[in-house]
Amino acid sequence: MIGLDCVPPRLVFDRWRGQLPNLGRLMSQGLWGALRSTHPPITVPAWASMVTGKDPGQLGLYGFRNRRSFAYDDLSLVHARSTSEAKVWDIASQAKRDVIILGVPQTYPPPCVNGVAVSCFLTPKGASFTHPASLQTEIEAVVPDYVFDVGEYRGGDKAVLLEQIYDKTRKHFRLAQHLLETQPWDLFMMVEMGPDRLHHGFWNYCDADDPRQQPGNRFTSAMIDYYRFLDRQVGGLLDVIGDEATVLVVSDHGARRMEGGIAINEWLRRCGLLCVHQEPMHAGPLKMEQIDWSRTRAWGDGGYCGRIFINRKGREPQGIVASEEYEALRDELIARIASLCDPQGRDLQSHAHRPQTLYAETNGIAPDLLVYFGDLAWRAIGSIGHESIYVDSNDARMDGANHDWDGILILRPGGAAGMSAELLDCDILDVAPTILHYLGLAVPQDMRGRILDGTRLAGMMTPIDPVARQHDAAESC
Repeated sequence: MIGLDCVPPRLVFDRWRGQLPNLGRLMSQGLWGALRSTHPPITVPAWASMVTGKDPGQLGLYGFRNRRSFAYDDLSLVHARSTSEAKVWDIASQAKRDVIILGVPQTYPPPCVNGVAVSCFLTPKGASFTHPASLQTEIEAVVPDYVFDVGEYRGGDKAVLLEQIYDKTRKHFRLAQHLLETQPWDLFMMVEMGPDRLHHGFWNYCDADDPRQQPGNRFTSAMIDYYRFLDRQVGGLLDVIGDEATVLVVSDHGARRMEGGIAINEWLRRCGLLCVHQEPMHAGPLKMEQIDWSRTRAWGDGGYCGRIFINRKGREPQGIVASEEYEALRDELIARIASLCDPQGRDLQSHAHRPQTLYAETNGIAPDLLVYFGDLAWRAIGSIGHESIYVDSNDARMDGANHDWDGILILRPGGAAGMSAELLDCDILDVAPTILHYLGLAVPQDMRGRILDGTRLAGMMTPIDPVARQHDAAESC
């Protein structure tokens, strides 16, 4: 499994397919299609859902930071032990299959597998990052100055950022090739975060339809150039593994142009639902000590999507919303969000959801509402003190892109005879049972996804003429 974080279908399957020969070859030999992400469509919990076959509610993972208790400021950053649900590498290891794990999000501390593991971009600086520990010395010799992530990817020097993205991607694939060549494996899984960093840093430089783009800027071709480079890196791995291995290429979610941001806490304040002790003199992060909890009914958290928490009596330390008022307040917020307009007065196409309607279970402490502004065209901004609820940038500097609902899936069965078909209805929960199926392992009954196998999915496939598809993609460009 080659994971490419944040890759959208329209770039790989349509716009640039003819320029990505290695990914195109895999598509011509197997199944491919848009892969529907999780609620919310973000790195955590999407990759966790992908490798467990469980939704975020079952995992109790609703973002990078989750409430540990109902105290207002008790948030914890996720790590490998934030959920005890079995991952595909746990099941494979128990079955004595040889496993290699490289950079899959939420694998710090590195998991103990029947094989080797290298942790992810959440690894703290200076921490031990391999299983077994002795592998770290080998990595430092094979890939000197190994890195887990880039620096600030929403601002700063763009030339430096681009160099860092290439350097990181090159090192990760070099290590992947080394591990494939030197370690026994039945299951190999890697995730490269480079596309995500590229999109957030450069989308508005490359998208001709983005009003923020400056025509002729030096980074106009940054995205396609990187995708060609990434395709070559994938090709290097395919040369190592040959044609007999089953190959999955997947992304956890997609990307799209960010139209702007909605200051969710500023909006709640103007609705009279969030009160502060003193009027803010300028825009800035909302701190819990600023909030007058005796008058506050709800507050929010920003991100690619928004989370709203209700100050519920008997649950939060200073809660004021009585139990009998709780559902009515959620109804009110859902209706208000659905009626939001953009600065020109047009329907913003926003929606909010009760977690209980999205998930099979809601474990841990779920937000009271998940909010998508502009169906992900607008980011949720957590700060307050803005002159308007509409803002042009992220809390942490300008962001070129927001996440989108669909990632990609390409499945080339081992020894494929050249059949190509587009899958029309793939879900991220389908990945874990599919991996176990191709490993010849039983799929646990509590995994919710389906096995993506051409012999089982005739009703959800469209056979594709690769030549015609490439002609259509070229015409669309």
